[in-house]
Amino acid sequence: MQSAPTEMPPSARILQLAMASWVAAAVSAAAELAVADALAAGPRDVDDLAKTLDVDTTNLYRLMRTCSDIGLFEEHEGRAFALTEVGQALRSDAPDSMRNFARWVGLPADRSTWTGLADSVRTGRSVFESVHGKPVWEYMRDHPDVSEIFDLAMTDTSSQVTTPVVKAYDYGSFRRIVDVGGGYGQLLAAVLADNPRARGVLFDQPAVVAGAGAEFAKAGVQDRVEVVGGDFLASVPEGGDAYLLSNIIHNWEDEKAEAILSRVREAMADDARVLLVEVVMPPDGEEGLTVKLMDLNMMAHADGVQRSEEQFAKLFAAAGLKLSRVLPGGGLCSIVEAVRA
Repeated sequence: MQSAPTEMPPSARILQLAMASWVAAAVSAAAELAVADALAAGPRDVDDLAKTLDVDTTNLYRLMRTCSDIGLFEEHEGRAFALTEVGQALRSDAPDSMRNFARWVGLPADRSTWTGLADSVRTGRSVFESVHGKPVWEYMRDHPDVSEIFDLAMTDTSSQVTTPVVKAYDYGSFRRIVDVGGGYGQLLAAVLADNPRARGVLFDQPAVVAGAGAEFAKAGVQDRVEVVGGDFLASVPEGGDAYLLSNIIHNWEDEKAEAILSRVREAMADDARVLLVEVVMPPDGEEGLTVKLMDLNMMAHADGVQRSEEQFAKLFAAAGLKLSRVLPGGGLCSIVEAVRA
């Protein structure tokens, strides 16, 4: 007869939870060192792996054995390691790669900001500026190396929602789709590939869209895309019958989120649709740890908010729009649709 599992003492559970940031740091280190890429062809012993990665053998083994215990690698006899199914997603070339997101959360721009979370709660404001000396978007502008990893990280996360979002909504009636804050254009490329009669406009900061092009060429839609640089707080391209904003509005407090949506309303055709791809906060009292952690991340970094359906309705109304429906977008994301009020 098996004995019942021993329940973890509260103090041990707190210790486990408090050490979670160390787990994240180990994942980030493995991602930064490109360990998964080096194991793509199969198991390798740690000495050989260390030579390829040009790192210290002893400390690499210490990292690898830890990452094995959290499920990224399997340790074989002779200090050899292989990728697990989960570890495959740390490969740069994996279709579901999250390597750059894991790199991002290991950078001081992200990790150090979380050290000020309690101050954000005390003050009601983000703490990025107090930790790093300037607001987050100015910091990104002045640190192009960090901004590049951030953009790649956002592409990683976007890739996880692209296919579900494309399939979850009927874009067939649209002829001009404006992707506001669309980064390198991964989502827009997928939408256009699935809707051959539509044309698209990729709109983001000039430094960002300067790196666009590869996604459109890969999807074979480059002849149907216009790339425009600008500031969506000032204006957005006119004449679209669909305005797509994927994980943009959550970055901003209500006043600036309203300003962005107001610029969209000014530019959109009378019968156009606004389509926000967002992780929607569940009603109070319902579980949703991932979205609640994302909300804390927004709170600390940029005064952003993961909003509920009710909050989106109020935000739209303030910008002269009206919430029409919320559709499941696959995974965590939803498509929050609005029309002119």
